[in-house]
Amino acid sequence: MKLKPALLLSILGLSASAFAQTKAPEPDYTLSFNAGVVTDYRYRGISQSRLKPAVQGGMDFAHKSGFYLGAWGSSIKWIKDSGIAGTKGDVELDLYAGYKGALAKDLNYDLGVLRYEYVNNNLGRSPGYADANTTEVYGALTAGVLTAKYSHSLTNLFGNINSKGSQYLDLSATFDMGDGWTLTPHAGRQLVNNNAAYHYTDYSMTVAKDLGKGLTASLMAVDTNAKTGSYTWGGKYVGKSGVVAGVKYSF
Repeated sequence: MKLKPALLLSILGLSASAFAQTKAPEPDYTLSFNAGVVTDYRYRGISQSRLKPAVQGGMDFAHKSGFYLGAWGSSIKWIKDSGIAGTKGDVELDLYAGYKGALAKDLNYDLGVLRYEYVNNNLGRSPGYADANTTEVYGALTAGVLTAKYSHSLTNLFGNINSKGSQYLDLSATFDMGDGWTLTPHAGRQLVNNNAAYHYTDYSMTVAKDLGKGLTASLMAVDTNAKTGSYTWGGKYVGKSGVVAGVKYSF
């Protein structure tokens, strides 16, 4: 028996509708992992690894409601480079949680708390230093490709005495260049409460390429105007201009 064209199209339409209705629903949550290496670990423009390579990795949990939490770690050198004999701490572990949502079309927000834990560090026992462990709260707004983020420390900031309430303002943009390429310009301003010698501005430009199968390669040009007297650790000026290459695998 031959089917009339109209009847055949109707059946095909019903089949497509049934297929669409039976596709897998959005998962309640996702769990992802990442691992990578960089030629220099720069944070807010300042080298945390004495201008040397660092190994990094992390995990992230995200719920469809907008809630997320995660952990990320890296090798570091700056605590041992403080110049105090017996100072320990060569691993940074970041623990964070927050909530993301939308205020309007193309206007999103992100609120959270971040704890920088420097495993087994004893910097606070050294004269002139506070505990390296630091807690910050943050808030960010993203409008299209532009993101503005403000971070505020609830504790002393990265070993600086009497620096509770320090602030960092981060302005960045992410441009999709097509074929897996992205371009991210950034500028930031770090203010260390009660210690103007540690104020500085940092700038960077990052190009990244999605290589497929979870691999991403990146190249970043970075510079700061950090004072050499404040940011020379282990005999190295860690705020100098430089180029950082990295590879990350996400799974």
